[in-house]
Amino acid sequence: MNKIPKAFLISDFLCVVLLLVFLFSLPAKLFKTPTSYVIEARNGNLLSAAIASDGQWRFPVADSVPVKFKDCIIAFEDKRFYHHFGVDLLAMGRAMKQNLRAKSVVSGGSTLSMQVIRLSRKQDRTIWQKLLEVILAIRLEIKYNKDEIIGLYAANAPFGSNVVGLEAASWRYYGRDAKTLSWGETATLAVLPNSPSLVHPGKNSEKLIKKRNDLLDKLVKLKYIDQTTANLSKLEPVPGKPLPLPQNAPHLLNRFKAEQKNLDVNSTRITSTLDENIQIKVNAILKRYNNRYRANDINNISALILDVRSRQVVSYVGNIYQPENTDLQSHVDMIKALRSPGSTLKPLLYASMMNDGFILPHTLIADIPTQIAGYSPQNYDLGYDGAIAADKALSRSLNIPAVKMLQQYKYERFYDKLKKIGISTLNQPADHYGLSLILGGSEVTMWDLANTYMGMARTLNHFNTYKGLYNPNDYLQASYLKDNKKDETDLQRNSFLDHGAIWATFNAMEEVMRPGDEGLWEQFSSSQRIAWKTGTSFGFRDAWAVGLTPNYVVCVWVGNADGEGRPGLVGIEAAAPVMFDIFRLLPNGKWFETPATKLKKLKICRQSGYKAGEYCENVVEELVPPAGEKTAVCPYHKLIHLDKTGAYRVTDLCESVTQMQHKSWFILPPAMEYYYKIKNSDYKDLPPFKSGCDVSGGNSVMELIYPKNNATVYIPLELDGTRGKIVLNAAHRNPHAKIYWHLDNEYVTTTTNFHQLAINPPPGKHTLTLVDESGERLVQVFTVLDKEKGKSP
Repeated sequence: MNKIPKAFLISDFLCVVLLLVFLFSLPAKLFKTPTSYVIEARNGNLLSAAIASDGQWRFPVADSVPVKFKDCIIAFEDKRFYHHFGVDLLAMGRAMKQNLRAKSVVSGGSTLSMQVIRLSRKQDRTIWQKLLEVILAIRLEIKYNKDEIIGLYAANAPFGSNVVGLEAASWRYYGRDAKTLSWGETATLAVLPNSPSLVHPGKNSEKLIKKRNDLLDKLVKLKYIDQTTANLSKLEPVPGKPLPLPQNAPHLLNRFKAEQKNLDVNSTRITSTLDENIQIKVNAILKRYNNRYRANDINNISALILDVRSRQVVSYVGNIYQPENTDLQSHVDMIKALRSPGSTLKPLLYASMMNDGFILPHTLIADIPTQIAGYSPQNYDLGYDGAIAADKALSRSLNIPAVKMLQQYKYERFYDKLKKIGISTLNQPADHYGLSLILGGSEVTMWDLANTYMGMARTLNHFNTYKGLYNPNDYLQASYLKDNKKDETDLQRNSFLDHGAIWATFNAMEEVMRPGDEGLWEQFSSSQRIAWKTGTSFGFRDAWAVGLTPNYVVCVWVGNADGEGRPGLVGIEAAAPVMFDIFRLLPNGKWFETPATKLKKLKICRQSGYKAGEYCENVVEELVPPAGEKTAVCPYHKLIHLDKTGAYRVTDLCESVTQMQHKSWFILPPAMEYYYKIKNSDYKDLPPFKSGCDVSGGNSVMELIYPKNNATVYIPLELDGTRGKIVLNAAHRNPHAKIYWHLDNEYVTTTTNFHQLAINPPPGKHTLTLVDESGERLVQVFTVLDKEKGKSP
């Protein structure tokens, strides 16, 4: 067997080594320079961009390069680009001959592939470096196709000043996308990488024009364009001072920068789901209102539009954008900011209570002065209705009924529900928030709030799609990345909120208004049905409005980023007008379909809104959520016994049963009745008992409105430093009754008709006794705090 000569083995080894060196000579990533963060609208147009970390305007490599630029750059730099393998031997031979004759470098001969290598290496050009460029250019041609190579060149070529890449240059010099440039504009940009110093405001314009015109003539010779096009293109002006880039979605751009890793997006450029036209118009609306509100030192405003059906962000305006005025703090993205939600969570409680069988849509809720463990909520108008239907309490955004409802539902249960449906900012235990949770005592973000309402709308929209089942993924957050991913379905029989409860809630939200705001309501008339809710935080720090249709959710916030409150900063006046102006930009659509199979017909007491009992005379049938069957029977309609004249109540101790009339009567507890009959003139007081009838053990005729039994009260100091007084308030069924007041078994005074008493008891526990003319007694206990010790003695 013949041995292989050693020389052959060495030569083979060297060949293998050289081949491996050649194959691995090109870095996996050619360009490691940082790129600008770029966000595009869903139509591909630029919305916002941020300068790269090295101070250059450098956009990521585009998916495609405009045909005009390809033609121009090939004609100018490398006319045999599509016919060589990275090195143009003819061009190199011609360049060498010209350089030898001139005894200096007058021609290059580099191909576009070689220039890509040179741009990626950024080293001094020696003969050895030039030779290495040739090798790497050939390797580049093996790894990338011709269009990819042009893309790398277009994205990394210098275009003067701190502008790198075709797209950045197009926006900086012409304020438009490169695809929209004319032949003259494209030719101007094509000659710049060869001499990027030509672009200086007011300088070198003649040289730039000559180079551009020479290129246009070359394009005519190569038959890319005709002579007429070239002549017209030569008349176009060349760019001067660089233009600022669009900043139509700067806050979303910053959000993308912060979330890029979590989004699993490798590029610093995204095509978003934003509608460019709507985004620009929303920016204009917010700017108009901001100019008006700043007269009242209200500096910030934001808005978010979500597409319910596609679960995509349509418009994202985190704030006005005025970076030149740092006092305005317009850089703060208020869509992500933690703020008090005011009353915007009330519809969620209303829906939860119907979903879990606590109330029906029109169930009467107490609206009377209330103190719960030292907490005393107040209505916006500081008035009381005595009792009000739950849906009306929601539409008028009354605080006391909301607290009463949460007290019944339990704040711990509501806290858990909020977390399940998308409120992610409840970082403290439920006890930390307590009953104030329903009045804005927590913090939410506009992002969570809008997404929660979108989840409810999506659930209702999918009633027929999922044949009555539920998809928990309906509550997933909206996306601002344009993609073709479809929502996963995980159909279940039960959900956080059922179809019927959501449907009833949205219907109640259609009528949202505040007492005394009837005039404002007329201004908000809309051609489409909108379920909406406003909110105002404590201290007038946040004004909210959130509205929805089957197609869109619109959320608006107005206030100051630093939390400063301002008079007049209320949702109905500051945020609602903005929200309705935004809805006018959006196309109309049909209202939600009635989820008929998820509603049950139930006999309802018209007067109380409760499930009808045996003594309810005015009964109506209504469609209610299925859990409505579990609600309580009307407690306010009772059977009373009257004498034969009907003027007096009687018992069998003073009237023969055969002489009695038995009649159903609507009877509210005294405290509720006291305020209810002021606003409801048709309310009928109970007739008095006939003389001689024993009423012991009958219905209570008196109630202490304030303080409640076992309450703890604090008596503040007056402005002059003296100790103030506590105002006791009682109600009696007989409007003309006298009440005799006793404190700690000592007689104090007598009141008639209007039963209030201002006293200044010492710290400690006290017993209050009320006695009326008939001898009815009411005894309750309350404790006065000791201010010195800060606690009860």
